[in-house]
Amino acid sequence: MTPEERREYNRKYREKNREKLKEYDKKRYEERKKYQKEYNQTPAGKKSHRIRNWKFIGVIHDNFDELYERYLNTELCELCNIKLTEDKVNTKTTRCLDHDHNTGEVRNIVCNSCNIKRG
Repeated sequence: MTPEERREYNRKYREKNREKLKEYDKKRYEERKKYQKEYNQTPAGKKSHRIRNWKFIGVIHDNFDELYERYLNTELCELCNIKLTEDKVNTKTTRCLDHDHNTGEVRNIVCNSCNIKRG
């Protein structure tokens, strides 16, 4: 079968089975959503999500795995020495990765309060 014939066959199949394919896509979407929700609760999921966010906001680093380990193991703010917390909602003591917004270079791991003051 030539590529053109294959495309035409696929097009006709999709037209003929539109509802069936729609239902299949809906089922796969729900399964993927459920899996993603479960995965995001695992340590690997949390790590992946955090690193993806760092890259999205422009953080530049040679080794994000090493940076993530440092982030997790830092217990005190590197500026004011307050004990850092990991909360769902940002508080004054929530752990933050401080970086230069112009260069993307990581400066410190600090509390939310120091991060806000530093800008």
